[in-house]
Amino acid sequence: MFDIGFTELLVCLVVALVVIGPEQLPATVRTVGLWIGRLKRSLRDTRQEIERQIGADDIRRQLHNEEVMQNLEEARLRIEKTMREAEEAANLNAAQQAPSAKDYGPPDELPNHAHEAEAVVPATSSSTTANQPATQPTTTAQPQSGTGH
Repeated sequence: MFDIGFTELLVCLVVALVVIGPEQLPATVRTVGLWIGRLKRSLRDTRQEIERQIGADDIRRQLHNEEVMQNLEEARLRIEKTMREAEEAANLNAAQQAPSAKDYGPPDELPNHAHEAEAVVPATSSSTTANQPATQPTTTAQPQSGTGH
């Protein structure tokens, strides 16, 4: 800490011996040692108090952060609840506006054009019947009874 060499320390001791005298030098050294001990204890206590204060600041900061996180979580839950309520209201509204099957009444017969695929296709010749694609239904005309044709 202090840049004091051995020679500077030796000079200080010689000056103290001359100024204080050999009779009172041991008591003076003891008193200075006590002062240095008290100063060290005081500095250590001060440092510990500062560390406690800093620790208290950390605790306060941590409590504040936890409070902020709790507020954020509450806000997230409120938003999710509002979103669910809005979705339920939209689904309910859509269900009320959509017509149901009972609104249409009993099913009617299919219109005539729905049965056109089942109509009888007259065969023109056997060669065209063989060249027709397999997807078209082929039916043969059956003789009508009672007309004599």
